[in-house]
Amino acid sequence: MGMHKATLVGLTAILLWSAIVGLIRSVSVHLGPTGGAALMYSVASVFLLLSVGQARLPRCYLVWGSLLFVTYELCLSLSIGYADTARQAIEVGMVNYLWPTFTIVASILFNRQKANFLIVPGFVLSIVGICWVLGGAQGVDPAGMLRNVRANPLSYGLAFAGAVIWAAYCVVTARIAEGKNGVTLFFILVSATLWIKYLLEGGGRMDFSIEAVVYLLLAAGAMGFGYGAWNIGILHGNVTVLAGASYFIPVLSAALSSFLLRAPLSPAFWQGAAMVCGGAILCWLATRARQGDAR
Repeated sequence: MGMHKATLVGLTAILLWSAIVGLIRSVSVHLGPTGGAALMYSVASVFLLLSVGQARLPRCYLVWGSLLFVTYELCLSLSIGYADTARQAIEVGMVNYLWPTFTIVASILFNRQKANFLIVPGFVLSIVGICWVLGGAQGVDPAGMLRNVRANPLSYGLAFAGAVIWAAYCVVTARIAEGKNGVTLFFILVSATLWIKYLLEGGGRMDFSIEAVVYLLLAAGAMGFGYGAWNIGILHGNVTVLAGASYFIPVLSAALSSFLLRAPLSPAFWQGAAMVCGGAILCWLATRARQGDAR
């Protein structure tokens, strides 16, 4: 597959992922944080087996890819599932969306990606945007932000750790995967890990209904097909373009999550999300300008 086509495939993942926060939250409300996530990844694994299949993986990618991918997915699904309210779930999802910033910075540090001075204001604007979101209606409010995080440090901590881990996965995969796609195996490992956690916790109540099953299928589809498309993009496409474009997930995700969870968002929240997107544009320009110079 050519680079441009692979990049386009990767971009479809961004559209699917924009629905993830609202769908994971809806699944966890009906089926529990751990049990719901275990079911979601199990169904997504079936979708991936039927659509992507499973290739033989290089040993290094098998070990490090599995470790980083499984750890990230646990951080993502449980951070949203453990959120106390719908609004908090959306905020936690926004913290997770620091990963595109971290991916571009990691690409510069470890993969020798060229960039100019715009990377600094781009990075800063993205971080300020996240702080603006977490500050509540006041915008950047350190005291309010601290209160928010202290109210549920587990959810926010998992989301932040996930952002760092996923950036590492993106950078590492591009170097060691040798063009192979391990997403199907990784999803199976995630679902197995979650089922083990579910059983060790003594199980938990699952309220099955038509609505719960619909959310489960939608979430599993968005997760499975989204990651299948993303892995094709980062293996064969332009990682920098994909990371830059993924900055636009926060606004799309916030809009879809607000609709799905019936959780109205403040003007300050949208301002913060816009800052994250502004940071994306600056980071993208920083890398694109240097590529143009090189040609």
